Amino acid sequence: MAHDFQDDIDAVQRIGAVPTILDVVCRATGMGYAAVVRVTEDRWVACQVLDNIHFGLPAGGELPVETTLCHEVRQSRDVIVIDNVAEDPVYFQHQTPKLYGLKSYISMPIILPDGRYFGTLCAIDPKPAALNNPLVVGTFKLFAELIAYHLEADEKLDRANASLLDAEATARLREQFIAVLGHDLRNPLASLDGGINILQREAQSERSTRVLNMMRGSILRMSGLIDNVMDFARGRLGGGLGLRREADRPLGPTLMQVVSEICSAHPERQIDVEIELPGLFDVDHDRLAQMFSNLLGNAITHGSTEHPIRILGTVEGDELKLEIANAGTAITGKAIEKLFQPFSRSDAGTHDQGLGLGLYIASQIAKAHGGHIDVTSDDTQTVFTFRMPAIVPES
Repeated sequence: MAHDFQDDIDAVQRIGAVPTILDVVCRATGMGYAAVVRVTEDRWVACQVLDNIHFGLPAGGELPVETTLCHEVRQSRDVIVIDNVAEDPVYFQHQTPKLYGLKSYISMPIILPDGRYFGTLCAIDPKPAALNNPLVVGTFKLFAELIAYHLEADEKLDRANASLLDAEATARLREQFIAVLGHDLRNPLASLDGGINILQREAQSERSTRVLNMMRGSILRMSGLIDNVMDFARGRLGGGLGLRREADRPLGPTLMQVVSEICSAHPERQIDVEIELPGLFDVDHDRLAQMFSNLLGNAITHGSTEHPIRILGTVEGDELKLEIANAGTAITGKAIEKLFQPFSRSDAGTHDQGLGLGLYIASQIAKAHGGHIDVTSDDTQTVFTFRMPAIVPES
């Protein structure tokens, strides 16, 4: 039976992160065309593309597979990286660069977790580019693994539906898979984080520093997404959000560490901080840091880049209060009603990113501490306010 490549195209286009991945690939490398491609023994089909150089090959477009380097990647299952065809000892006379007018090229295999070969994450440009370095190759490898895990998840859900599982069984299967997925993603992410730590200890150009900061921000965001996915899975599987309370260290430094990490990842954003939290509080520091990071990350994503984000941490009477305020488009009343529901996203801001779990997890952490999060939003600012009892319980 003939392979239905439309199913592959649809599967890739259902992955919400792919457009962002292709955009990051082009921005990080300076290349003009990036694509996720399905490659078989006799077919080369573009599933999703970003074409900033008018290469002219859209999603669904095909090339003769034997004229592509992706065909060689499929055979070797190894990355091909070319900074400048004219100076490359292996590919300077290869037919593919000559045929398509390419000077720089990178193609990373997408291999599903069960070992099946899907295709490649590739980028091309008619100009040379600095590609053959650990940062670029590591980024492509991580993105290819993320796409592979998403594709396998899509297949598992299709098989579940084909087996006529009822809605409850399907949801349980999906949540169990998410829990495994979140765990397995930590390994490649930790490897990339370690590589960036090594590179940041060395002298870097201004451009390299910007790229490293961008990658640091991506790692921070992906780590937060993994934490949120894992917590959601634990909650739905009956484990709940466990707390490890500590009442013997101040809360202020914990929150300032979160601010420092966010500032490092987004040096272009201004964050004004006023945190005065004398005394000790009976809280889970890691969980409150996660909640605070989710709220601050939401302000970074949806807030106006032209105005500072304002953070206020105080004790008012018997309550601990944390307030994160940002300017930007107001959130409608209808959207506020669904804001803390899982897989629901704000309609504010210009980017519709993420899984819609960050604010849900934040609200659950607040609830576990006996507190709550309120939201007010108008044309001037949007304010998320967390409150919880500030009195340390007697032992």
